[in-house]
Amino acid sequence: MNSNPLLFTTLVVALGLPLASCRKKDEQAPAAEAAPQTMPVTVKTITPQSVTVKSSQPGRLEAYRQAEIRARVPGIVMERTYEEGQEVKAGTALFRIDPAPFKAALDAATAALEEGEASLALAQDKKQRYSALVTGNAISARDMTEAESEEKQALARIGSAKADVETAKLRLDYATVTAPIDGRARRAEVTEGALVGEDSPTLLTTVEQIDPIYVNFSQPVSEVIALRKAMRDGSMSGHKTDEIEVEITLGDGSVYPRKGKLIFADLAVDAGTDSVQLRALVPNPDRELFPGMYVRVNMDVATEKEAILIPRDSLMRTNDGAMVMVVNEKNEVVATPVQTKEMHDGQWHVTSGLKGGDRVIIENAAYAPVGAVVAPTESATKPEAKTE
Repeated sequence: MNSNPLLFTTLVVALGLPLASCRKKDEQAPAAEAAPQTMPVTVKTITPQSVTVKSSQPGRLEAYRQAEIRARVPGIVMERTYEEGQEVKAGTALFRIDPAPFKAALDAATAALEEGEASLALAQDKKQRYSALVTGNAISARDMTEAESEEKQALARIGSAKADVETAKLRLDYATVTAPIDGRARRAEVTEGALVGEDSPTLLTTVEQIDPIYVNFSQPVSEVIALRKAMRDGSMSGHKTDEIEVEITLGDGSVYPRKGKLIFADLAVDAGTDSVQLRALVPNPDRELFPGMYVRVNMDVATEKEAILIPRDSLMRTNDGAMVMVVNEKNEVVATPVQTKEMHDGQWHVTSGLKGGDRVIIENAAYAPVGAVVAPTESATKPEAKTE
């Protein structure tokens, strides 16, 4: 029997379509039934800890003791007896003023004293002789009274002459200008041949003691108030003033190797700067620090008992402020605004926005979409904060 080619083709096509359709559905089924993948993230669970609260303020160095060396008597400077910048001891001669007029004044005062002593000897001899004569009425009582008065006058002249001698000695001594304290003598303000002390005491030089050395600085009153408030509510514990150590950072960024101690905190607020004045004392045996230098003063002022610290890379900055990505109890990503202050060993100190038990994304937080369900894994290594 002759077959119909058109009919055969139609049957093949009709039968083949369902087969092809079934095969295509079987191939697509596994892809349609695959479960969605959750994004893996590394988190750190916040645990409050004890952290040292630091303060860093600009400061200026000041000599521990400073003496202005001035001429105490008028005269011509004959000699400068020290090298500028030299370390001197108390009593070291620094300048010599022409002593000739002061020596002459001392000689005159000494002569007057000797004359007074001679007059006293005559007056005492006269009084002694009159004492024997007055009992026999050989002389009058008036004569005896005059003899006693002459003795008293002689004694008074001697007292005045002795004072003049002491004054002349002092002025002669002042002609040699000495250092009143141990320290470093700065540059001379006068040269040999200069007339000094004519109208007023002339500044000759300055001696400064710089070991130890003061550092003066200030702390904003807002920080002081916040610190005291935190101490009252128990969230912080403070240190005694005489136990607070200070660390000095020099202008080149290097840290001075010797630490000082806070010795003074003013009880009043400077109205011009709205700050409290502080002073520390720093050892300076090698004379590395000089008066007038600007430095930065770092000190530990208190201990915060329940501080929140997060790794540096977990914090993100936006136009609206700082935020971190937190994984909630449903494993959903939540953007949480936070406030921070200084860092502690690579970790941000968070003051608001987080609490103990929060899970913060610490790696690639910016790639975690807000609201997405993630698969959190606790960080194996936790950065160490500076604790007390």
